[in-house]
Amino acid sequence: MRRSASMTFTALSAALGASLALAAVSGLHWEHIPAKDHARTNPLAGKPEATTAGAVVYRDHCLQCHKANASGDGHNRPTLRSNRIRNASDGDLEWFLRQGDLRHGMPSWSSLPQAQRWQVITYLRSIQ
Repeated sequence: MRRSASMTFTALSAALGASLALAAVSGLHWEHIPAKDHARTNPLAGKPEATTAGAVVYRDHCLQCHKANASGDGHNRPTLRSNRIRNASDGDLEWFLRQGDLRHGMPSWSSLPQAQRWQVITYLRSIQ
């Protein structure tokens, strides 16, 4: 019986370790943003027409997963009103839009023209 309890403890410890590692990896994607991309600035920042255009891009490409108020679904589709988004540079966000994260359900939006990616970032900044 003692051996069984020891094996159960070991299995539970391994499962907990794997869960913690997975949780850490989910934020790891952001840590791999190249410095040159991190330092990029949004050429459309603060332009009201970019915010309006970004709302249209958001509606057409983001709303289905992240919902109308950018709150996500609380599960697989994260909120875009988070400290992670608020604290990311515009360059980080543009890089993430280009790269996506298919393992977590985020497609790459590299096919969108760069101006539209900057517009949606401008829009996201306006709703924080």
